[in-house]
Amino acid sequence: MSDIHNVAVLGFGTMGAGIVQVVAASGREVTVLEADQARADAGLDRLRSFLDGGVQRGKLTESGRDAVLARVHPVTDVTALAGSDLVIEAVTERADVKRELLGRVAAVVAEDALIVTNTSALSVTDLAGAVSNPERFAGLHFFNPAPLMKVVEVVRALQSGPGVVDRLVAFVEAIGKDPVVVKDRPGFLVNHLLMPYLNDVIAEYDAELASAEDIDTAIRLGLGYKLGPLELLDLIGLDVHEHATRSAYDATLDPRFAPPPLLQQMVAAGYHGNKNGQGFRTGKGNAQ
Repeated sequence: MSDIHNVAVLGFGTMGAGIVQVVAASGREVTVLEADQARADAGLDRLRSFLDGGVQRGKLTESGRDAVLARVHPVTDVTALAGSDLVIEAVTERADVKRELLGRVAAVVAEDALIVTNTSALSVTDLAGAVSNPERFAGLHFFNPAPLMKVVEVVRALQSGPGVVDRLVAFVEAIGKDPVVVKDRPGFLVNHLLMPYLNDVIAEYDAELASAEDIDTAIRLGLGYKLGPLELLDLIGLDVHEHATRSAYDATLDPRFAPPPLLQQMVAAGYHGNKNGQGFRTGKGNAQ
């Protein structure tokens, strides 16, 4: 059983809204910090739209949707987070932005309140240095879309104190997810294995091993994956993958993580995958 009851989420974007939904659906009160009221309203609309979709598909009742929304409290003032047991940072993947915000939050919450980052590419140990009492800091990496993806990586920073990971594991289980404890390294566990695989696929596609459609079909049917690798890249976002691999390469100088030339070219051309209709398998991307 978890001792965490009041949760704060920093950021009400796509990832933040998904985390908010998961936590609120577990019966916990969630305070969501955004930079201004317009962004807070947009985040609430995003959450409501996702929940409405669940109602339409018969996955959620109208009363269940309303109960989740009633537990969500958007704010624009960091002092409103003072009573939080746990703070989950889910803002843009820029270390300077995260560090500045984490420092401000750490100054207003209790000294024993847990603070975690949902980063997928940055060093948790490095971000821990931005908060007072860094022994309370760790990573809690949800996958997108958070309401649907079951696994959550619990990432131990070098500074994480005794008992912190155990409390986070209990919390993850209490909100209906499956925790996996990993150490702090680029990509943690899932992305550490996934990024080189996707880079290899891009390189082989660029070398004309097979068409994009045939590569995806072979992987889906041959290995039993739900999505082919190029379909997955379009879903993730080519720009997101390029940023993550570049960050991992800069941290390790491991050539497996170096963004392939074709990926860099496609991102430079504005091909970001499904979100703008241009990628390996959609729109006017290279695969067409």
